[in-house]
Amino acid sequence: MTDDFTVLTYDRRGLSRSTLDDRERPVTMADHTDDAHRLLAHVADGPALMLGCSFGAVIGLHLAARYGERLDTLIAHEPVAPWLLDSEADAHRRELAELQSLFAAGGLPAALPAIAASVGIDPADADVEPDLTPQPMDERRRTDFAHFITAEFTAVRTDPGCRERLGDTTTRVLPAVGRTTPTTVFDHQAAHRLSSLIGRPVVTFPGGHNGNTTHPRAWAAQLRTTLHTP
Repeated sequence: MTDDFTVLTYDRRGLSRSTLDDRERPVTMADHTDDAHRLLAHVADGPALMLGCSFGAVIGLHLAARYGERLDTLIAHEPVAPWLLDSEADAHRRELAELQSLFAAGGLPAALPAIAASVGIDPADADVEPDLTPQPMDERRRTDFAHFITAEFTAVRTDPGCRERLGDTTTRVLPAVGRTTPTTVFDHQAAHRLSSLIGRPVVTFPGGHNGNTTHPRAWAAQLRTTLHTP
């Protein structure tokens, strides 16, 4: 992507190199939104193009709703946003709480397969591009997953959402789903509810919920096409 764009990535608050001063204080979706806003205010010279996947898509939606001037375009790929789901929202909040309980009782070996199933990922499916860079489950990734499940799932469950403000944003918001993500899982449904809410069609990307890691070359090609299409 760096051949065509200036690319910025960052470690969310509490992940990897972004350490917490107070680990007892919950990190809210508002905190994550403010972090992204401050980062763009510091480094960007104009409205940015943002790709948000899963949790990142929810941050992007809040950013578009609160600070629309910071974003030209947001691709919101399968946002894990129960607040987009109307009557089903509470059921999916309970699902996230149950996954947290599973992790508390059995750690990552118990939680990760259930989390994968909840977003429609089949670990036995070998549909990946060849010659991928290995992603071993090292200590840093284990620590990040633990924070993701314990802290960030709570941020998702308690997030009031921003539906009422999305209609007024100046950001071009593009809902997106993975081609192989089952239509029955809540991240796929959330993207389609977002599409109905803002009146924009859903863009389909290669692979499933984690298609950016299983099909990075095809994803980059689709991303370029999407960002360059008015």
